[in-house]
Amino acid sequence: MNLAMPYKTALLALSLLLVLSLECCSTAKSAARAKANEPTEPVVSYAQDIRPIMLLSCTPCHFPEQGRKEMLDTYAATREYITDILYRVQLPAEDIDFMPFKSKKPALTAAEIILLKQWVAQDMPQ
Repeated sequence: MNLAMPYKTALLALSLLLVLSLECCSTAKSAARAKANEPTEPVVSYAQDIRPIMLLSCTPCHFPEQGRKEMLDTYAATREYITDILYRVQLPAEDIDFMPFKSKKPALTAAEIILLKQWVAQDMPQ
């Protein structure tokens, strides 16, 4: 019986398997490198990005000096009420629940609303 033929077939099959395995590893590494090189979204922080929006748009009603509503002057308070804040600033201006209320302050810009959403998506860094 000729044992050379099954040996050659097995060797060929193993070689093919090795080449395919190496190709898969190479592809996975390339994908990981490509993902690592993607530009990352800048971090939106409360102190640098969100607090200025709150000061500009929510004073005096939601800040201690003359505030009679939920206070939004701290990181903790803004974090606690962010769902309601996002809901209200995106309502139509004529809606009774729209904020900032009744033209006391200008409506938030689209860019400011995007910043608020990014802050939430980034787990609200301080």
